[in-house]
Amino acid sequence: MATRKAGVKEVGDIHKLLSRYADQGLLLPRSLSEIYSHLRDYSVIDDVNGNIIAVCALGVCWEDLGEIRSLAVVEGHQRKGFGTALVDDCIKEAASLGLKQIFALTYVPDFFTKAGFRVIEKSSLPHKVWADCLKCPKFPNCDEIAIIREL
Repeated sequence: MATRKAGVKEVGDIHKLLSRYADQGLLLPRSLSEIYSHLRDYSVIDDVNGNIIAVCALGVCWEDLGEIRSLAVVEGHQRKGFGTALVDDCIKEAASLGLKQIFALTYVPDFFTKAGFRVIEKSSLPHKVWADCLKCPKFPNCDEIAIIREL
């Protein structure tokens, strides 16, 4: 299962996939302009017909800290290793960039603990990571779980 960097022509498809989960309150909404401006952060996996079935982004927060965000797998393709492949790629990319830690905010911490992450208090993360939270409809009552992994 090959992951690859997303292309400009796929922004609409990525937006649709992320919006599906954002509408359910499972992901932070991402606007088209935000996806375009952070396109290089996104990796995808295609099905045999070339349709995007999984997406994930790696954001750099600070000199030693990265964030896995916008991890989504199309219904019907879950539990087949696509999310794991994307997270593994994010971990490798974060290490190659020289990051020391990578974190995520999630509703499925067990998925991440299998990949070597551990649950932490959200308050232990630097304030800079909360910039996206201001856009979230659940702010300031976030019910996501913070997880982190040393690289």
